[in-house]
Amino acid sequence: MQNNGLIRLFAVLFGLVSLYQLSFTFVSSKIESDAKTYAQASVDPSDSEYFTRVDLAERAYLDSISEQTVFGLYKYSSAKDRELNKGLDLKGGINVILQVSVKDILKGLAENSRNPVFNRALEDADALQKASDETYVESFFQAFEAIKGDQKLASPDIFANRTLSDDINFNMSDEEVQPVIRKKIDASIVSAFEVLRKRIDKFGVTQPNIQRLGNSGRILVELPGARDVERVKKLLQSTAQLEFWETASNQPYSTFLAQANELLKSVVAADQEESNIDEEASEIDDLLSDVAAQDSINTVVNPIYDYVKGVGYTGGPVLIQVDVDDQPIIDEYLSRTDVRALLPADLRFTKFLWGIPDPQTDIVDLYLIKANRANEPPLSGSVIVDAAQTYDQLGAPAVSMQMNGKGARIWEEMTGTAFKQGSNIAIVLDDVVYSAPGVSKGAIAGGRSEISGQFSLNEAIDLANVLRAGKLPAAAEIIQSEIVGPSLGQEAIESGINSFVIALLLVLVWMIFYYGRAGLYADMALTLNIVLIFGILAGLGAVLTLPGIAGIVLTIGMSVDANVLIFERIREEIAKGKGQKQAVSDGFKNALSSILDANITTGLTAFILFAFGTGPIKGFATTLLIGIATSLSTAIFVTRLLVDGRLQKGHALDFSTGATKNLFRNLAIRFLQKRFIAYVISGTLIAVAVFSLFTNGLNQGVDFVGGRSYTVRFEQAVNPSQAQIQLASILGSAEAKTFGEDNQLKITTNYKVDVEGTEVDDEIQQALFTSLAAYLPSSLSYDDFVNGAEDKQVGIMSSIKVGPTIADDIKKNSFLAVFGSLIVVFLYILLRFRKWQYSLGAVAAVFHDVLVVLGVFSITYTFMPFSMEINQAFIAAVLTVIGYSLNDTVVVFDRIREFTRLHTSWESNRVVNSALNSTLSRTINTSLTTLVVLLAIFIFGGEAIRGFMFALIVGVLVGTYSSLFIATPVMFDTSGKTNKY
Repeated sequence: MQNNGLIRLFAVLFGLVSLYQLSFTFVSSKIESDAKTYAQASVDPSDSEYFTRVDLAERAYLDSISEQTVFGLYKYSSAKDRELNKGLDLKGGINVILQVSVKDILKGLAENSRNPVFNRALEDADALQKASDETYVESFFQAFEAIKGDQKLASPDIFANRTLSDDINFNMSDEEVQPVIRKKIDASIVSAFEVLRKRIDKFGVTQPNIQRLGNSGRILVELPGARDVERVKKLLQSTAQLEFWETASNQPYSTFLAQANELLKSVVAADQEESNIDEEASEIDDLLSDVAAQDSINTVVNPIYDYVKGVGYTGGPVLIQVDVDDQPIIDEYLSRTDVRALLPADLRFTKFLWGIPDPQTDIVDLYLIKANRANEPPLSGSVIVDAAQTYDQLGAPAVSMQMNGKGARIWEEMTGTAFKQGSNIAIVLDDVVYSAPGVSKGAIAGGRSEISGQFSLNEAIDLANVLRAGKLPAAAEIIQSEIVGPSLGQEAIESGINSFVIALLLVLVWMIFYYGRAGLYADMALTLNIVLIFGILAGLGAVLTLPGIAGIVLTIGMSVDANVLIFERIREEIAKGKGQKQAVSDGFKNALSSILDANITTGLTAFILFAFGTGPIKGFATTLLIGIATSLSTAIFVTRLLVDGRLQKGHALDFSTGATKNLFRNLAIRFLQKRFIAYVISGTLIAVAVFSLFTNGLNQGVDFVGGRSYTVRFEQAVNPSQAQIQLASILGSAEAKTFGEDNQLKITTNYKVDVEGTEVDDEIQQALFTSLAAYLPSSLSYDDFVNGAEDKQVGIMSSIKVGPTIADDIKKNSFLAVFGSLIVVFLYILLRFRKWQYSLGAVAAVFHDVLVVLGVFSITYTFMPFSMEINQAFIAAVLTVIGYSLNDTVVVFDRIREFTRLHTSWESNRVVNSALNSTLSRTINTSLTTLVVLLAIFIFGGEAIRGFMFALIVGVLVGTYSSLFIATPVMFDTSGKTNKY
């Protein structure tokens, strides 16, 4: 081979560059380990906020050395920016997709219009979205057009208002207004993105990721290493609507409260009577039934007073105090039109807002707020220019705020009025009263204020953070989330490394056993290949995930395949009597076409997987694509370099050992004669698969149907059937299965799958804690059950939430990925081999393989001891099976094409049989090697990817069979060739 010196130079340089890229990871990991040790030693383990203070101490340590040169090479901050990123499944953390409410943005642009056509269009748009791929705003325009009559978008009570006066006037048509609205909505989503980015930047996790997903208003947020689930959800979903209100004295409201109580007596009695007749609960009855530990409605004597646990001091801003569980029913009572009609004329705009529940007693205060017709506060959070976490006079965490000039003037007026009247000022965030301080020393100048309350340190830090970042322009709901505890991430790293090392060792040993010294050279090229893959991943800033490790291990098998193809061709050339140098040259040249075709077809399916996949699946596709490129380079150039170097020194090189020298030689299997038997076997398999798919179906995961899934670990073994019965009694619909060890369950439920919000998440998590309490340690608190810790071994280890809308999107993209890959493969093979019969044979084999894999999953998912859900990982496995099956098929087709050119006098059946026999050694060798690799991952790679690996194992077995007995026979039968054998 020419230019051996240049190839050697590039191989060394690329290897050194890869090691240099990986050095950043080793350095940053060492420093972070030292920081964690220091932080843990510097905080008292008995501190009630131990984990929070350890995190702060660790962050302070890293900040203090971020600009120091480490090991005389580079700064820690530089090393951290360039380290190999680990995904959530390896590091632990939180991944969410937020949906910014375009509906809320439209309402805001229309100044909360009461126009019936506008509001009806919003309702119709909600319905259209359930079956539409369009954005919400397009559905709104479509709905408005269908019902508008003589109304226009530019009506003064819709979009031709003060807010949009610079952009929309009364004379504009709907077609002219629509681009303006689209632009405003896009600006609002960008604003929400920036607000979230600012909040996340101050959250304290390393390498956070936030990105917009198209134009749908969806925002992806990844927080590796984050542990406190509830804290993250509040940080991301809080709109941070800060308001300052004057409070009202509770004295004038005592009469109102008594009148409301009397009025509601008759209402409750009427509802009770109707319930006894129809056995249907009214809206109030439903609320009552959801309130835990409350007396039956039959025992209610005073609908309001029976819930009162205390009252505020006379003249103060608190009307009553109730249990936090009773908030919904009191809200329902006080929001009734007939109850509010009892308020005196001068108090008719009063707002009733709740404070923060007392963590010790769960008692919450109901505050009286002086509102107005427009429901606009005298002072809003838009005037805040800075906020910081501080401590109040008692040493408790608090938040100080600084206002701009305009805000300072209004604040001085409000505090002056409160001082004169002896009233209070309520500081309200997202309709919750955080504090309502009085003013004892006169008006407060300078615009500085403080929010104090029953904060934890983290709550005060986050509140200051969101106030600095500003409010969200609209509500942002979590429609998909994945949460992995840090201890589970560490276990994934260990299992991933174990499977990787075991698979690598098995392959290295096998290659030496089968090919001798030539196998050793292939091993050296393979080792360089692995270094290059990790180096490129680090250099590109890609994220390594557990499926990504699986992709790398699968790449090992593909790299071996390229070397097997080369070595088998060299052995054939030597068998023809050629000298070693000529045999090596011809072997590499003749194998090149098959290697390229096989890797291109696999690469095409990987590209499709990358385009349609998300999260860890995209990581799998990334490593697979990189692996294909590096495998080609190392097999074609590095292995050749080592082999040529041996021969140029005058040494002989055997491409087999004593045990393998004559394996698969002089075979004369008549494959085509057996194709009808294969057709019957395959037809039976497909018929059984299709029957099972129609009758038994598939175990679709939450990715495809929506819902929530939790991995819960216990100290002792748990009976999943008993746990499922207890969960179903509360959630109605729940499934519990053993996941890995018998002390771990995977719990799936579609309870309130259509309802968004943290309230439902909290309700389900509380239901899990309550239902499973008998299996949990008595000392385990709810907070420890839900949130993560470095050494967590009991409780929720990971969770996934997928809303129905995004589940539909995932399902659609999965179908597009599978069928798109079939079309692409058909076209590529048609282009490459110039005959549609080759394309048909390849696609028939792939279709056969996919159906069989689906059938196996349909038949066995009910009794297999590991998860066999149909999810995004399964689709990745199916696409990989497609690529692998094509790899095998293309190698055979290449040899058929070659033999057709070389042996023009042979009948077509002889050509096909000879081609199949000549490639059988490669087919079996590659399949066995790949199976060994997959079995190593299946056994040692951890529970999370066991179903994924099982699909690949079945796919490799079926793919090897179909390339011999389906693809080639179908091609042969449709070509109209002679049927002599």
